[in-house]
Amino acid sequence: MEIKDAKYIISSPSVDKCPKPDKPEYAFLGRSNVGKSSLINMLCGKRELAKVSANPGKTQMINHFEILSSKKSKWYLVDLPGYGFAVISQKQRKGWEKMINDYVRQRENLANLFLLVDSRHEPQKKDIDFINKLGEWQIPFSIVFTKSDKNKPGATIRNVNAFMAALSRTWTELPVYFISSAIKGDGRKEILNYIELLNNHT
Repeated sequence: MEIKDAKYIISSPSVDKCPKPDKPEYAFLGRSNVGKSSLINMLCGKRELAKVSANPGKTQMINHFEILSSKKSKWYLVDLPGYGFAVISQKQRKGWEKMINDYVRQRENLANLFLLVDSRHEPQKKDIDFINKLGEWQIPFSIVFTKSDKNKPGATIRNVNAFMAALSRTWTELPVYFISSAIKGDGRKEILNYIELLNNHT
């Protein structure tokens, strides 16, 4: 699959304000500073489509982008607020958590949630806990290990294997995963082909 066009549609403060659910939808979510906006821009081939910031917490609403891909199919890409590191108040943090949880559980056209995990680190409890929650909610998801260019290849593989081993303690069937680099473009073809595969089954 190749992206022919990608355009920003709307930023919504809650799931009920999102666009009409008339297209397959693919959401991207991860800890603050995981490289989410950079990955989205790399996938779409547009450097400034999603806002990239050195300060965690830049994305604060549910951001919809309409994508036109090679087979003239249209779908939504959604940039969700990050969780974890952003310097925000407890009240605001709870508001973000409710917005994310409501979106994930209520958005009827969500075809897949891409959960981003920083490949530079050993398994983090917050990521594992959220994945287990997705399992409880029966949400379709896959994992994208980001920033692989920041590691030596051996370190990336070790961290990915350790993460999947941690998941295997509670999961009998492990989710699909990708290893990516927004700088080098690694993972772009594989992720887009996976989206195309899912589009063909919706």
